[in-house]
Amino acid sequence: MGADLSVFFSGITGSNCSNGSLSLQSKPSLGDLPESCVALVLASLDPPEICKLARLNRAFRGASWADFLWESKLPSNYQVLVRKVFGELPGDLGKREIYARLCQANSFDCDTKKFWMHKSTGGVCLSIASKGLSITGIDDRRYWSHIPTEESGFRTVAYVQQIWWFEVDGEVEFPFPTGTYSLFFRLQLGQTSKWFGRQICNTEHVHGWDIKPVQFQLWTSDGQHAASKCLLNVTKWKYYHVGDFVVDKSNAATKIKFSMTQIDCTHTKGGLCLDSVVIYPSEFRERLKRF
Repeated sequence: MGADLSVFFSGITGSNCSNGSLSLQSKPSLGDLPESCVALVLASLDPPEICKLARLNRAFRGASWADFLWESKLPSNYQVLVRKVFGELPGDLGKREIYARLCQANSFDCDTKKFWMHKSTGGVCLSIASKGLSITGIDDRRYWSHIPTEESGFRTVAYVQQIWWFEVDGEVEFPFPTGTYSLFFRLQLGQTSKWFGRQICNTEHVHGWDIKPVQFQLWTSDGQHAASKCLLNVTKWKYYHVGDFVVDKSNAATKIKFSMTQIDCTHTKGGLCLDSVVIYPSEFRERLKRF
């Protein structure tokens, strides 16, 4: 691309003549392009591509900080998101810096929730820790316990060894930008541990999940509802899809309630790790289902 542009913008800059022809004194390069023109080109690229091209030369580096360029990448309600997570940001903070901060995993609600933007698409993602959920019997150490682990972004998961009545509920109110979103539970059958430096999954207490399916549900404050059922039979971390919901008002917070239940008391079930509930733009749904 650089060579083509250099040829396109090459021209005669001198006035010396020899044998009736003009001599070339110099050839403009990409570095001679005005930053405003470069910024217009960068506006059509994804943020990671913009950051890569910013290392090309001074013109691209300067253009990569243009406010209008990054404002086009931010969600339409980014100011609402900033107030929700940070309170207020300094008024002189550029749009590129705001984008970078929003792409970090930003904790709120006593570190039980995290919000971030996907670096490439600017899509809003949310995660709720197991400690931010309402779990029936969680305080009874005969059944439930919180286990520290590096496999969770919250550094801990809820583990049920054995129980008759399994019920997990949760809710979150958040100003999602307009779009369609998918909600998942991140679960694992068995407990991961290390043995001589290798990770192994202890399935000693796994039982009861292949007899009756688990019921997943979600409700939104504007009347949407989704439900699904699934037998749990995977001894590795997996995202279990609950359902989708649509947000059409980005400046108003959407309230979502969700649940996971298996309350058939004809048999016990156990050996389950519950990490978190995650909400992603639905364009990531099939990708998460593969994990």
